[in-house]
Amino acid sequence: MAQPRRPNSRAARLQGHPAVRRARRAWPLLLEAKRRWDRMTPEQQERYRQMARDYAQRGQQALGRRRRKR
Repeated sequence: MAQPRRPNSRAARLQGHPAVRRARRAWPLLLEAKRRWDRMTPEQQERYRQMARDYAQRGQQALGRRRRKR
């Protein structure tokens, strides 16, 4: 039974790598998120930062409660 042919060059091997494919799909979404962020007023940006801090704190508290239960 013949083995499947491997691409000759490193670039050809990387092109089919799952991480490369995912990055190509994610790039337009990240670019649009950055554009939206740049269009926000400083007040809106600060509000989103505060929301992110609150979410992170809630997540840490939930993990702490979960660890204590064990």
